[in-house]
Amino acid sequence: MSPVFPMLTVLTMFYYMCLRRRARTATRGDMMSSHRTIVSNSRTSPLNAEVVQYAKEVVDFSSHYGSENSMSYTMWNLAGVPNVFPSSGDFTQTAVFRTYGTWWDQCPSASLPFRRTPSSFQSQDYVELTFEQQVYPTAVHVLETYHPGAVIRILACSANPYSPNPPAEVRWETLWSERPTKVNASQARQFKPRIKQINFPTNLIRLEVNSSLLDYYTELDAVVLHGTKDKPLLSLKTALVDMNDLEDDDYEEKDGCEMDALNKKFSSATLGDGPSNGYFDKLPYELIQLILNHLSLPDLCRLAQTCRLLHQHCCDPLQYIHLNLQPYWAKLDDTSLEFLQARCALVQWLNLSWTGNRGFISVSGFSRFLKVCGSELVRLELSCSHFLNDACLEVISEMCPNLQDLNLSSCDKLPPQAFGHIAKLRSLKRLILYRTKVEQTALLSILNFCAELQHLSLGSCVMIEDYDVIASMIGAKCKSLRTLDLWRCKNITENGIAELASGCALLEELDLGWCPTLQSSTGCFARLARQLPNLQKLFLTANRSVCDTDIEELASNCTRLQQLDILVTLFIAQKCSVPSSSGDHA
Repeated sequence: MSPVFPMLTVLTMFYYMCLRRRARTATRGDMMSSHRTIVSNSRTSPLNAEVVQYAKEVVDFSSHYGSENSMSYTMWNLAGVPNVFPSSGDFTQTAVFRTYGTWWDQCPSASLPFRRTPSSFQSQDYVELTFEQQVYPTAVHVLETYHPGAVIRILACSANPYSPNPPAEVRWETLWSERPTKVNASQARQFKPRIKQINFPTNLIRLEVNSSLLDYYTELDAVVLHGTKDKPLLSLKTALVDMNDLEDDDYEEKDGCEMDALNKKFSSATLGDGPSNGYFDKLPYELIQLILNHLSLPDLCRLAQTCRLLHQHCCDPLQYIHLNLQPYWAKLDDTSLEFLQARCALVQWLNLSWTGNRGFISVSGFSRFLKVCGSELVRLELSCSHFLNDACLEVISEMCPNLQDLNLSSCDKLPPQAFGHIAKLRSLKRLILYRTKVEQTALLSILNFCAELQHLSLGSCVMIEDYDVIASMIGAKCKSLRTLDLWRCKNITENGIAELASGCALLEELDLGWCPTLQSSTGCFARLARQLPNLQKLFLTANRSVCDTDIEELASNCTRLQQLDILVTLFIAQKCSVPSSSGDHA
């Protein structure tokens, strides 16, 4: 054989390697341009016509600005055809989440962040929508009518909520994601991100949002799902480019793949000792633990497969003192909890928010986990965890005697009788019951026995009959209370405010937004200003009776005030001033 041929082979391989290197180091703009070309080249034929449909129903969400008993500013406005679009502005017929900006993270009620939260997980809120027909998505359009730019992630689910038979397997697939970016314009827009193709039909779409960069509340009007009944065919060229895209996927997607196989990682097959572990054999045990503290949970899963030494370190319960499983909500199930169970004997902070829905976590699976891992728990986040029932709260009350922080925000499927178990948690300092069905009897029991409460959220709790009775009990029992959320409490009056102000002198944060029964003429706001000098945040949103005198009392007495919300107030003259701060909201 001529020596030319081996040389040609070497040159060919070198050329191929150069092409691969160039592909990997291409700019993100080049990759996006290639992706746009792929999308434009994969149009469906007339035989597979595109189906265009608006959302039929809103089935789940984490928060909204509106009331539970009306349609103004609620997530339910996302169902059906647009109410406002293409108009721009603040309209009550749109869907609005409860928060925006960064000032919620700067107020006294803000919780400390969990360690090991992957930087790619930026979602703060979500909403899930169903559509009439299952389709293979080709586009998802979000109609934004005011301060757009909050949507950062769009997902599709394989389960059909309208099917009479539950599916054997439920999968979530990310269609599009992006880190939060600042959108300077506040006008309406039709947001049309380029989504990837998936290999299953769907009629359940989830939007996740991050409003931290917004100057005001984002308002969404409708969601349009485009798709085909039959699976589109991709060309070979498209498939090859998609493989390159997978190599450059965001960290979040890699985490998702790892968490999908979390059940197998720690129980992997044979791990050899090897003749030597290199420099790791010379490092103190504590130093290796300190190094591993910087790894995310999926990275620990990967590292555990390398050798017995690192497997031992990765399984050490000290690595799981703080365990945040919320970023992996789409993959976490009973089996995942079972394999984590042996490593979580010392867990103190546990975040299971958004997890376990649609059968991913069972009551028995959750109970088994807490019976092993609940004794040291100090903080438990369970926001939007709809698998919870009466038995789960009973297990929490029995297995977590040291619990100080419990978040049940938007667990609106919990039956009212379940909340009575919380009264057994005598060490509670923070309790979040926003958008739950807690009733007055259970809440009075909680307030009577949990006297160490410092942070209490009762926003949008519509099952409480008389908030004056609740305020009176808070004033009598919760002397250490620092923050109180009474957002949209419909029947609190000046009598409840008087009891509250006289009994909770340490209050630093008070939310009385959308409480229509409070009237400035009774002197209740002036009394708050005089009796609560430590206030840093006060919300009097949409109370149209707030007047100049109230603002002057706040300016004179509440010198630490940083956040004041008097939005939709009618009787304030411009000559009035309040303490200035970068956190002010008025």
